[in-house]
Amino acid sequence: MTDRKQLAFSVLDLAPVAEGSTPADALHNSLELAQHTEQLGYSRYWVAEHHNIISVASAATSIIIGYIAAGTKNLRVGSGGIMLPNHSPLIVSEQFGTLAALYPNRIDLGLGRAPGTDPVTAAELRYDRMRAAQDFPNEVRKIQQYFSPENSKAEVRSVLSEGADVPIFILGSSTDSAYLAAELGLPYAFASHFAP
Repeated sequence: MTDRKQLAFSVLDLAPVAEGSTPADALHNSLELAQHTEQLGYSRYWVAEHHNIISVASAATSIIIGYIAAGTKNLRVGSGGIMLPNHSPLIVSEQFGTLAALYPNRIDLGLGRAPGTDPVTAAELRYDRMRAAQDFPNEVRKIQQYFSPENSKAEVRSVLSEGADVPIFILGSSTDSAYLAAELGLPYAFASHFAP
């Protein structure tokens, strides 16, 4: 008899707001979907980051991840992804270090460089967004540093992140991000849903 491995299935959720419903309804629907997919044996449930889109409720990604993790038991929950140019690496590290402390061995951190919104909204999210997008590789390295146990001797620390088991993934729709993932030795998730 051969040992057959089961194919791992995952969900990428944008928390869509259906016509006639509210963003709160969408968030409750996301939790129900996560609970249902967990019962079906799915491995991961990732939440996307989008801003200023009336039909999408997944703007505060890390908060939704905490909500989904609290309402499930074993499902890995993470970001598909955090659009790093919208956030400082320290804040992302603190948020995901906190999630990892609350839900050990269940949190994933997917990082992308796209804005996840229109240019005007992107400018409101982070004033130095264009520089941050160009500096994406170094910002990913900063997050890796904050999660390393060696960061305990650094001047700037993300205490809950240091040594936390949070796999970091690079997300992308181009070869640039794939090359970066290879250079950093990180897994790569391709955005085939919008770049087929």
